[in-house]
Amino acid sequence: MRPIRALQLILGLSLFATLFSGTLTYRELFGATAMSCPAPGAPGTVFGWPACVYGFFMFLCVDALAAAGLLGVHKERVEPRNVPREA
Repeated sequence: MRPIRALQLILGLSLFATLFSGTLTYRELFGATAMSCPAPGAPGTVFGWPACVYGFFMFLCVDALAAAGLLGVHKERVEPRNVPREA
């Protein structure tokens, strides 16, 4: 698999995962059960926050890295480096 295709696949999957974890985060923090959130250290939490919150921000980081990689590859194609050509 070519690196460009791999970055596109990673970006697509991580965008889907970001939407999914964002939906779960929204439901956990702003839904009807938000007032009954478990106390810090309770099962299912990490430092008092639902695990989906951490997943959301981790997937945002993966999105940013994959997009930056694709933009870097695109820039390299548009503006090739100054490489002397052999005569």
